[in-house]
Amino acid sequence: MGRRPKPQLITTAERTPEQELRSRERRYVAMMLLRGLCVIVAAILVTAKVPLLWLWLTLLLIGAAVLPWAAVLLANDRGPRPEHRFRNKLQARRERQQSHPDPAHALTDRERTDPKIIDL
Repeated sequence: MGRRPKPQLITTAERTPEQELRSRERRYVAMMLLRGLCVIVAAILVTAKVPLLWLWLTLLLIGAAVLPWAAVLLANDRGPRPEHRFRNKLQARRERQQSHPDPAHALTDRERTDPKIIDL
């Protein structure tokens, strides 16, 4: 039984603008739902009179105030350009190292053992 060839991955392929917009819309809706949840939980906690109510209300209201701001920023933000992506920088560095070998390894055995000395 032979090994099957591994499928080709296209991980470096760009996402289409429609896919990118859809993911940003989903992230925005999720953050707004989380904000609504913060407000609802705060209202429930007020009626339930839980211990440390001031702490929970402070945290929930800060979350309800900060989440819309963060959601708008992230929804309007696009992904980094391909040349600025960390993964692509590492890949480019590896390719440079493979295409340009270390000059010390390019020397022949004789040149490494018998260096030329120039006195001025």
